[in-house]
Amino acid sequence: MILTVDIGNTRIKGAVFEQYTLVEFFVFEVEELQKKIENILKKYPNLKYLVVSSVGNLEKEFFLAFESRLKVHFVTHNDAFPFENKYATPKTLGIDRMVLAAGATLQFPGQNRLVIDAGTCVTYDCVDADDNYLGGAISPGIRLRYESLHNYTAKLPLLSMGNPETFIGDSTVNAIHSGVVNGLVYEIDGFIEEFKAKYSKFIIILTGGDADFLAMRLKNTIFANSNFLLESLNQTFQYTINND
Repeated sequence: MILTVDIGNTRIKGAVFEQYTLVEFFVFEVEELQKKIENILKKYPNLKYLVVSSVGNLEKEFFLAFESRLKVHFVTHNDAFPFENKYATPKTLGIDRMVLAAGATLQFPGQNRLVIDAGTCVTYDCVDADDNYLGGAISPGIRLRYESLHNYTAKLPLLSMGNPETFIGDSTVNAIHSGVVNGLVYEIDGFIEEFKAKYSKFIIILTGGDADFLAMRLKNTIFANSNFLLESLNQTFQYTINND
């Protein structure tokens, strides 16, 4: 069994896998991490690997403390990946984006893939049908958009994520909701339209913490899976150990 852990910018997510089957999913805060992992190890004594992907600031030493109980693997740029990295600055490509690209490559062979990860940031990653990673885009996520409107203006309030009541906001609150949510939906649909115009035989994958919120608002047909990163992390590790 494998425990995968993704250290994001705002949350930590984990999942236990038996081969390629997701057994249990976890979400927790940094301060809960040690206790959560201890509880997971007690619940699943057959765990053999702890696989970590991190874009956050948590120190590796924390996970290495579990090495006496299972093998710890940190996903790095030196791992084997199932695509050719065509990024102009490959060492600056985030590990999370590489893992998502790997999962898309392995799950959807022979297709052009666009992976959209809607979290703290919204990332767009393109892998073509010949398994070339081409690059993508990075923009602010929903919460960053709300926070920036509040932090960089004198009077706009800080709002929690909400549904726009109308397309034309008839109050400051409704105008902010419309601008943030509809603005991001139009952005995502625009990227998808550009991708569809360039490629045939494609799959659009939407994941991340805000995936379910956004999926129902997009006009394009997508494959939405909020656990896609953790599934991809498991698949990437399986690929790595089979291709070292």
